[in-house]
Amino acid sequence: MSDSIDNTSRQFVQARLAGRSLASYPGTVPPDLLTAYRIQDVAIDAWPDAPCGWKVARIGPQWQVQYAEERLIGPVFARNVHVVGTGDVATCPIFEGGFAAVEAEIGVYVGADAAVDKIDWTPEQAAQLVGKVCIGVEVASSPLATLNDLGPGAVISDFGNNWGVIAGAEIGDWRTRTEELAVETFIDGQSAGRGKIAIPATPLAALAFALNKAAQRKRPLRKGDYISTGMITGVHDIRIGQESRLSFGEYGEILCRAVRAERYSGSTR
Repeated sequence: MSDSIDNTSRQFVQARLAGRSLASYPGTVPPDLLTAYRIQDVAIDAWPDAPCGWKVARIGPQWQVQYAEERLIGPVFARNVHVVGTGDVATCPIFEGGFAAVEAEIGVYVGADAAVDKIDWTPEQAAQLVGKVCIGVEVASSPLATLNDLGPGAVISDFGNNWGVIAGAEIGDWRTRTEELAVETFIDGQSAGRGKIAIPATPLAALAFALNKAAQRKRPLRKGDYISTGMITGVHDIRIGQESRLSFGEYGEILCRAVRAERYSGSTR
């Protein structure tokens, strides 16, 4: 089993470092959460960039018997965090021949180190650890085009299918907001999806999950970590050269251009 985990991890890491696609899943798709996160852990330790947060995504009901949790997490690496101001266009790499999508999300910056041994965070308790809440985008991309189709085990094993986040304008009134926020995603000027999110309930639930899951894995959240809390309008496929605009009502919008992922070099560790 250890050799299989190492092989799968190594092939995903090598493909991401080279900026190339994979024709098929490298090995056996993880049959359970334990195996999937073991592969992810090996890959994180082998990656030259340091994690500075996590993406959170829901596990669909059709998968929850086999993968018995409501959500999953994957690492956000320092080099793939894009902070933008009004009118800025984030340039985000995606894997040619692989999977690529944009997702409108709410981002949470952690305001203090989490207790290393606490694994029973509630959303209410998680609220006390929030430093800042902002509009955001997850850039989901993998060298494997069929990664999402293979289920949560596959997704977790390849960094949670994450290849970047974009942090936009702050949501200053997140603690007192009572109305759902309407969000819309556009790709090349055409509407790709609409959705609404309850703030603060949904982001805090995702943050609590990330706090617990990361602590269980001996990777407790730290001050400054960025948590991308889950899609709002859907998972929207995007191709190299396409531009997306993600609108968050009164809080503004985020602009993103997809570019080809190149060979990865250097280290931030």
